[in-house]
Amino acid sequence: MTTKILLPEDRIPKQWYNIIPDMPGPLAPVINPRTLQPVTPDDLLPIFPLSLIEQEVSQERWIDIPDEIREIYQLWRPTPLYRARRLEKALGTPAHIYYKHEGVSPAGSHKPNSAIPQAWYNKQAGIRRLATETGAGQWGSSLALACSFFGMECTVYMVKVSFTQKPYRKSMMQLWGAEVIASPSEFTNAGRSILAHDPDNLGSLGIAISEAVEDAATHEDTNYALGSVLNHVCLHQTVIGQEAKAQMEIAGDYPDVVIACCGGGSNFAGLSFPFIADRASGKKVRCLAVEPASCPTLTKGVYAFDYGDTAKMAPIAMMYTLGHDFMPPGIHAGGLRYHGESPLVSQLCHAGEIEAKAYSQNACFEAAVLFARSEGIVPAPESSHAIRAAIDEAVMAKEEGREKTILFGLSGHGQVDMAAYDAYLSGALEDYEYPEEKIREALDRLPKVSL
Repeated sequence: MTTKILLPEDRIPKQWYNIIPDMPGPLAPVINPRTLQPVTPDDLLPIFPLSLIEQEVSQERWIDIPDEIREIYQLWRPTPLYRARRLEKALGTPAHIYYKHEGVSPAGSHKPNSAIPQAWYNKQAGIRRLATETGAGQWGSSLALACSFFGMECTVYMVKVSFTQKPYRKSMMQLWGAEVIASPSEFTNAGRSILAHDPDNLGSLGIAISEAVEDAATHEDTNYALGSVLNHVCLHQTVIGQEAKAQMEIAGDYPDVVIACCGGGSNFAGLSFPFIADRASGKKVRCLAVEPASCPTLTKGVYAFDYGDTAKMAPIAMMYTLGHDFMPPGIHAGGLRYHGESPLVSQLCHAGEIEAKAYSQNACFEAAVLFARSEGIVPAPESSHAIRAAIDEAVMAKEEGREKTILFGLSGHGQVDMAAYDAYLSGALEDYEYPEEKIREALDRLPKVSL
């Protein structure tokens, strides 16, 4: 009747798993937004250190984790794997439900798995300051933490709606020494241009990325750090899935389905990629990415070349997209309000290697409340999407009268997201319809790339 499956610190992975050599076909080139030609390492050097550029394009299946990074990982890794026995009982399901709890990190989410190495590699390259964006604040707080460890400055452009909704995330970033700016702002050309057209703009991850990239590109001592989407970010997060595989082996079980919420893709990639690798050896594991119905990138977007940001400063990548200037509604799962998707996750979805599903936020909060009342943990609004899908899978197993093993990622806790729970419990939480017309308009403005 074990509830927590724990690993000792010496079982922290020594390498990150790079899925690129195992992808279904070659990757599409990344395009320079100015020349509309494939990017070169020199194009990226103004905002990224060479070490991370090399990881971005590496064909090596395994990449060593530096000892200094593993030592910091020891503050919270390995994270526990839980058997959700009380949730199973509440549902009356024959399914076995497990969750990998990334909310035990100092910042309360999976994001430090990449923030620590990104800050470390930049510090090794002599960079003094990092600029970044954040949606719900989980990435911003993680990078602020990482920069504090290495004596670096940190500037975070926080999506304005989340800046207002989640004041304590802002406080966490400031506690760790970061400067936090509501985006769009008057600090950058990109921000000023957007505010000139729409002074009440609520902001988006695409806009905040534009501001952070501009900041980094215009200051020699500053680089840009991205919390999701890019290959090297997905790479760093694979410590999650590697640990989960070892823990499932200890439990004497193996998942039929692996579920994670998906905005830019780093959380989903971190848990699922090591399991996707098992498919080559005959494992029949399903991997399900779950996103908000109001920002349904994988489920209703198009697979095309698009800019990674609103101001068209970031590279153009082949991905599922809703259009770079699409403005998602201001849902409380701010970390999932991104118009695009990781190119790696996108290609896997396009090839049919993974599945995707979308839910409205009230359905997700309903699942989060059931989870909190049975397992005791208050989940982040983003994580509630994975919980909703896991519950539905478990109910399906009950209806079919068969056992099923479900593993989902609890990407973070929601203890600084209580305003969202207040809105749900008071009946004030609004579900947003699929914004079909706005998405169609945004898709008309995709870049024209011909290679």
